[in-house]
Amino acid sequence: MLTHNIDPALLSFGPLEIRFYGVVYVLGVLAVYFTLKHFSKELKIKKDDADNITLYLTLGLIIGARLFEVIIWNPGYYFSDPIKILMIWRGGMSFHGGLIGILAAGYYIMKRYDLNIAVLADIIIMPLAFVLALGRIANFINAEIIGTITDIPWCVNFGDNVCRHPVQLYGAFGRTMLGIFLVLLYSYRKLKPGFLFWIFTLLMGIGRFFTDFLRDDPRFLYLSTGQYLSMMMIFISIFVIFRYYKEVLR
Repeated sequence: MLTHNIDPALLSFGPLEIRFYGVVYVLGVLAVYFTLKHFSKELKIKKDDADNITLYLTLGLIIGARLFEVIIWNPGYYFSDPIKILMIWRGGMSFHGGLIGILAAGYYIMKRYDLNIAVLADIIIMPLAFVLALGRIANFINAEIIGTITDIPWCVNFGDNVCRHPVQLYGAFGRTMLGIFLVLLYSYRKLKPGFLFWIFTLLMGIGRFFTDFLRDDPRFLYLSTGQYLSMMMIFISIFVIFRYYKEVLR
């Protein structure tokens, strides 16, 4: 059994802290920004447009992820002390809400800049896959999203004197492998725009559905809220892929 004793603060300056969780979001913003700069010609945008597009995507991600966390996952915790809603550096961001937020921001960007949202989605989803992996490592450092009780040799005591699955690290490994797969798939450059994004959504949904069996979450009819949301991701992705990308599957 391993004991979790990692300080979530990378640096401290009196009452001010720089947390690993916050660093991950900064890295994510930078990764998307430089990716947009690199693919500006393919997106048919000016390099300066990458600044605003990155801002819109970041706002969509943060607002969507936080709203889902507050309203769906832990409303009692946040509404009992509303100031906690603003403390995003302490963790508590929903992947499903973040995905919806990015899609909403992408729709706005498509209208404002008259660009192909499918091409944009394929390009930004590659760096985001790796950033999501870092996010799960940050979850582990924060000792949040803990796993179910187990007696496997690599189980972790997160401070409650029981040994649990390090489910955050399982997610980090899976998303890293998914990111590598997306990069390799994109290297073919013959795929119909949007295919990469929907493959990501499908595989993330499948991965979340099965790993969530190892998360210590409340359940309704044997499944957690995250698993029901992941099932929606799976069904929607399969429908879109078979409806619009049949030629790619041949």
